[in-house]
Amino acid sequence: MQDEASTTRSSARIEQATVLLTALATFVFELVLAERKYGLFTGGFGQSHALRTPAEIASFLLLAFAAHLLVATALALALYRLTRRRWHPYVRRFLSVAVTGGVAVTLVIAKFELLTYFSDAVSFQLLAKLGGGSLVDAMLFSLSEAALFGEVIAAAALAIGAGLWLAIRFARRRPAARQAPMAGRGLLVAALCLPVAATAASGNADVRYAADRVTAYGLIRRALDAATDFDRDGYGLFGAMVDRAPFDPARHPLAYDIAGNGIDEDGFGGDFHAPASLPAEPPATTPARAKHLVLVVLESTRADILTKVIDGRPVASNLRALAAAGSHAPQAYSHVGFTTDSLKALFTGRLVPGPGAPSLFRDLKSAGYRIAVFSGQPEDFGGISAATGMRGAADVFVDAETLKADRAFGFAAQSSLLVDEGKLLGQFDRRLATGWDRPTFAYLNFQSAHFPYHHPGMRDPIDPHPLPRADIAPANRAALERTYWNAVAYADSRLGELVARLKALGVWNDTLLVVTADHGEALFDDGFLGHGHIIDPQQTHIPLVLNRANVDLSAPVGLTDYRALILAQLGRRAGRPATGPVFHHIGDLEAPAAIGITEGEGRQTVLDLESRTVRSGATTADYDTLAGPARAQADRLVAEWERQRWLKRQGR
Repeated sequence: MQDEASTTRSSARIEQATVLLTALATFVFELVLAERKYGLFTGGFGQSHALRTPAEIASFLLLAFAAHLLVATALALALYRLTRRRWHPYVRRFLSVAVTGGVAVTLVIAKFELLTYFSDAVSFQLLAKLGGGSLVDAMLFSLSEAALFGEVIAAAALAIGAGLWLAIRFARRRPAARQAPMAGRGLLVAALCLPVAATAASGNADVRYAADRVTAYGLIRRALDAATDFDRDGYGLFGAMVDRAPFDPARHPLAYDIAGNGIDEDGFGGDFHAPASLPAEPPATTPARAKHLVLVVLESTRADILTKVIDGRPVASNLRALAAAGSHAPQAYSHVGFTTDSLKALFTGRLVPGPGAPSLFRDLKSAGYRIAVFSGQPEDFGGISAATGMRGAADVFVDAETLKADRAFGFAAQSSLLVDEGKLLGQFDRRLATGWDRPTFAYLNFQSAHFPYHHPGMRDPIDPHPLPRADIAPANRAALERTYWNAVAYADSRLGELVARLKALGVWNDTLLVVTADHGEALFDDGFLGHGHIIDPQQTHIPLVLNRANVDLSAPVGLTDYRALILAQLGRRAGRPATGPVFHHIGDLEAPAAIGITEGEGRQTVLDLESRTVRSGATTADYDTLAGPARAQADRLVAEWERQRWLKRQGR
């Protein structure tokens, strides 16, 4: 009896160890992919959250693995209950590993789009070898994702089949011992404790963000949030934004604040009061004797391009010369740190343009302009062309999609396509050598300053040894900055070549040249690399230079002001300077993670809607504790956000 009891206990321990080891293996597998995609521990391009302290890392690992183990144990327990009386323990343990591990891996592959990882890795590591390198690597690179996926599925099926055959054979040689019931008490305790742990984790944004990227915790957290969404308005007690009115469906985070109804639906700034009238639309046509327009957008370029000096040399001597002879805006800003929304705002004058919205392309086409597009990026990406009417208006349309043979990188994802500025200028020479007797609008998009800040064929005006993509990290920040400014200097040198071409064509004196950027770029200044996830001067402050002198650009100006400004300058009338603050947001206008405004002298106020904290300069405070001028300033920001949402509903 004692031997039988010992055998039973041993069997129970094996069952538990099997579940634990399976959960640990699949958890590590997911962590590797999550780190690569989100940079949970190291940060990375476009990542605003990272686990930086031992306490944060420990909290995350404990919380995430507890959730992962809970789900794995629940699966194993269900399988045990179904099979314990019919199947040999060896067979059941193998199936436990195959089922729980297989479910976990399948969910991870589906969530993180594993094939995208393969494509990305192949793109940057093997592309240089094609056409002269390893034949095997070239063949691997050319495999379609469907074929690769089929190979992965076939290999998994073979492995499971072989393992099951071995388990059955091994089981036949050994009699089945009496099985101890697999206890569910631990599962119940974990299920009760996890909501408490999730509540505690919500106090740290980095831990909350990282844990939510792990599949098991994300599923459990969403289930808890749905279960506590008592008024069914989409917000519960376990989301990033907690419903402060859990039994009132009209009031919840990010609710649209209906003007004048006496209710503060979103919980910020009191009831919204709508403006008395819509802002005036800029004129859609220009006089017959209009100037040519050449608009150059520099990707990911910061406003300090005009003052940056490295090794005693100005980074952007050509842009400096243009600013000195013409006009420049010391306070120009993007609204959103992403190219797609920034370009839509620039061309249409609206934060969220609706179908058929007025735009520079439609304006100037109707005024008889010849339209030419020379872009180093794909202009259909993110619906830019559709929202602005770019492709339909263009007489000449050249971008990274049409110039397939001239791409700097071979990875086919639209966000990674890039064509060197030299290639674009070559197209400019071929397509616009004549025809300047007709007013012409030429839009050029220079991409060299986009991550990873260097591409094959780029000249290196500042640093002949740019930082390799694999070495871009906070520890190499100094080298990263030189690599970034090297790319900016290269784009500036191509800008100088464009100016020389316009002068050689004899159209310089009849051309309005506008040079700006879609957004800025953080270079680990604030612990962040990239753009779009933090509202700060590094990511929002951009250059704006015109070759026309004495243009009043002293007030803050946002990308949505550009259309009116440019049309006014083409019409030979004084442009009306912007008078209000520049609005910023992270994410969708209706459901942003944060909002901000920039007022005179670069004063920036930012409200994090998830944590309800307000940052103004170096000061951060809880919105609900603010009083006096600080509260009034925060409420001005909220009122501007609500005005922008109201304008969107008015089709503006």
